[in-house]
Amino acid sequence: MTEGTTGDRVTRVVLAGAYGHGRSHLENLRGLAGRGLVELVGVCDVRPVEEDRLHGLGAPEQARPDGLAGLIERTGAEITILCTPINTHADLAVTALRAGSHLLLEKPPASSLADFERIAAAVTESGLACQVGFQSLGSAAVPALRKLIASGELGEIRGIGVAGAWERPADYFTRSAWSGRRRLDGRDVVDGALTNPFAHATATALAVAGAEERGAIASVELELFHANPIEADDTASARIRLADGRVITVAVTLCATGRTEPYLIVHGSAGTARLTYTTDDLDGAVHPRANLLENLVAHVRTGAELLVPLARTGAFMEFLEAVRLAPDPLPIADGHQVIHPDRRELPGVRELTDRSAERLALFSELDAAWAVTRESGAGESSARELEADEAAARELQVGGAAVASYVWRPDLPVTDAPRPYLHPVRTLGGAEVTEFRPADHVHHLGAGLAIADVGGVNFWGGRTFVRGRGPVWLDDHGCQRHDAFTEIEGGFREELTWLGPGGAAVAREERTVLARPLPADAPMGAWALDFAFALTVREPLEIRSSACKGRPGAGYGGFFWRAPAGAAGPAVFTGEAEGERDVHGSRSPWLALVSDAWSLVFVQVGHVDPWFVRVAEYPGVGPALAWDRPLAVADTLRRRVVTVVADGRLGRAVAAELAGAAAAGTEAAS
Repeated sequence: MTEGTTGDRVTRVVLAGAYGHGRSHLENLRGLAGRGLVELVGVCDVRPVEEDRLHGLGAPEQARPDGLAGLIERTGAEITILCTPINTHADLAVTALRAGSHLLLEKPPASSLADFERIAAAVTESGLACQVGFQSLGSAAVPALRKLIASGELGEIRGIGVAGAWERPADYFTRSAWSGRRRLDGRDVVDGALTNPFAHATATALAVAGAEERGAIASVELELFHANPIEADDTASARIRLADGRVITVAVTLCATGRTEPYLIVHGSAGTARLTYTTDDLDGAVHPRANLLENLVAHVRTGAELLVPLARTGAFMEFLEAVRLAPDPLPIADGHQVIHPDRRELPGVRELTDRSAERLALFSELDAAWAVTRESGAGESSARELEADEAAARELQVGGAAVASYVWRPDLPVTDAPRPYLHPVRTLGGAEVTEFRPADHVHHLGAGLAIADVGGVNFWGGRTFVRGRGPVWLDDHGCQRHDAFTEIEGGFREELTWLGPGGAAVAREERTVLARPLPADAPMGAWALDFAFALTVREPLEIRSSACKGRPGAGYGGFFWRAPAGAAGPAVFTGEAEGERDVHGSRSPWLALVSDAWSLVFVQVGHVDPWFVRVAEYPGVGPALAWDRPLAVADTLRRRVVTVVADGRLGRAVAAELAGAAAAGTEAAS
């Protein structure tokens, strides 16, 4: 046993990644080694580590062809510091943990939620510790600010605004193969301003809000831009809505002049508080900051509580995942920049980040000339980013009246299983008949196609039901990617790809959406939304609902319509039954959901599935593809639902007539 100057056991450490930011770890190791706390016993890098770089640290062993695992085994290292490119974190972290070493993992922990969960699983399996290198979370200023918020001195908290403006030379983005990249050699990197240099900004704001673990984030809005010729964002703003309703905005840039310290402002009804997280300054009082490696050593020696365990970064990883899955950043035209020989500058961008933090606003909401979003249809977007003359939403009309908006490129968090949706949908009289992201189920998106389990991928959103555990958060969310439109009378035909959480294609879909008037002899003023889909799988698979996994009655999955609740709540009936208890699970060609303001008559054309119905808890209706047993799909699954949308409350007789008229009209529309 090696003895330190205090007689305590010296903790043996290996450093993976001795260049770049690894220099700061070497300096920290010198200080802790001088105090007899650690001994650097090994270094690991893709190139030999020069001796002068290791000055004062003895003669640590360098890695051999057996790599990091062999180095840990030979040296008996108890802790591995992992300071390597982001896209290597998961593989090396799992390697270190399985080799029996605790881990100090640089931020961001991983380049995807899937990789984050791989690391988390290895932590659980090994029983070892993983401390994440968010240094700002070791500051006593964070709990001090949380205590201030909890005291009520700031009043009701409206939100937290974060601002960061730094200058980075052009060679910052060429310092390594992965710099400024979103992907490299087919693997995610996600090295943008939001997720790497200013990762502490978002992580600190989430910590101050007490929203650090998975499930704390309800949604993320992103505006990603780049002035430099890179893939990733060098200038970006984001709005994070937390599950408890509070808001965090983040506005950052690497295209300012000089450097000011980034900060966050907590906005309360009775006052504000400002934390400069790089200097631990909370409203003029500087707080101490713990050394994360020293804290990890104490954890290994004495069981002291970790300051930044991996679980504490779960919400940040949900934010990073939203950035990863977002469309590529939009370029900022040269005309909006000052292009210096060695760097690019956006005039006034520092003040813009300040205004964002003050107003809790995105760049586009502050009228920045270059902050053009895809939804605006303007700016420098390429044909790849914006299809010609198409906005992110399409309007459907009947008789010249706009009756529905189809959002085909949604800005949604990954946990919503992002997908195109119809909202708002209106009666001819203007009453809205859809609800979008309600508080009770934020992944309910108006009307559209959502399936709880397609070959193990969640295309419904929210938690996944697991037999024996109930609803749990899993990294299994997919998304439906719009590929192309074909114009047809009354609407469009759309091609989509259904992607799994790792980006692999699970299925392809051809969807037809039409808005059409009912025949002239149909009773009362109404129109019909005709929604048909053909889902072709890449290989045979099963579609399952939560009911298939042991949750009785939870057969949801397929075409689904979330309606507004209203004061009294709607009523539901078919031609044979009435009320949620009798209609839920029944097989009837049509079903009506009616209120005093509006009525919806759903008609299954062709194959008839059982109806999934909710009225008491919330108003929602849809045919259930896998009511209580899995649905095997070997090639193509086809379904068609026509929904009659009418003003006022319908009775059974009129609803039946409208259902018949809608079904008859499908022949003309085919």
